[in-house]
Amino acid sequence: MARTKQQQPESNPSLSIKSVTKSSVWDIQENDVIRMWEAACKDAEVKENVKHYLQIFKSAFFIEDLREDTAPIRKSYEARGYKVALVKFDDNMKFIWAIKKRPISRVTDLTYENIRHITAAQLLEVIDRNFGGGWDSLSQSVQDVIQSGFDISTTTLPKDRLHKKGGMYEKKVDDGYEVLEVSKGGWVEAIFAKLKPEEVKLRMQIKSGDDDDDFDEEDDDADVVVEDNYSSHDEEDEEVDGPNDDDITEDNYSTMMDLGGEDDEEAAELIDFSDE
Repeated sequence: MARTKQQQPESNPSLSIKSVTKSSVWDIQENDVIRMWEAACKDAEVKENVKHYLQIFKSAFFIEDLREDTAPIRKSYEARGYKVALVKFDDNMKFIWAIKKRPISRVTDLTYENIRHITAAQLLEVIDRNFGGGWDSLSQSVQDVIQSGFDISTTTLPKDRLHKKGGMYEKKVDDGYEVLEVSKGGWVEAIFAKLKPEEVKLRMQIKSGDDDDDFDEEDDDADVVVEDNYSSHDEEDEEVDGPNDDDITEDNYSTMMDLGGEDDEEAAELIDFSDE
């Protein structure tokens, strides 16, 4: 049996009709559904798309459309755990709904949409109801759904060795795993489960200095065309003409050196040296 008792997931009051998805809808309870629909009764877009939004809620809730709201009918549904509410858009468009959260009590109730909206303890209780067959008794498709949201590991040991001090059982519990023990004769299979941390996908963006628009780096690179003009620069460099020795004469040759006047002592020495 699982080590901890089942806990009810907390509701998410920040969700609205337009923001709820087939995944986040599992975060809310019956009273939240009623509150959200009552708040959306003045929204023209919701009114025009009731069927669309209703389908999202039906992925996580049983929603019965009642013809009338009489005391016997209301009591009948409430006795089965439903909440009954009147959702009125106008005098010509109103609904009487009986609403109840879909239970996750069997492994076939697990989906990719709801797997991250239950606790590890709840998951192990669901597995425990699967005829007590342990992890290998689950189909591959069910295992894939579970492992999309939870880290799972198992070990099978004799009863007297399972809780050995310093062993795998103790280490997993200390690391925050919940444990389900499945008896198999003189042996016990321990199934360890821990909710995986949610992955956050980072996207690099480059902000232009001229405006506030963001551009994806990969998109910018796709638009850049690089021209190879390196060889043309080499050709220009090679075309620079050098001096022709035949054109140099005594009249046009200059060392570009300022020897100064005769009053300059250092310049005078250079003059004397040049006269030699």
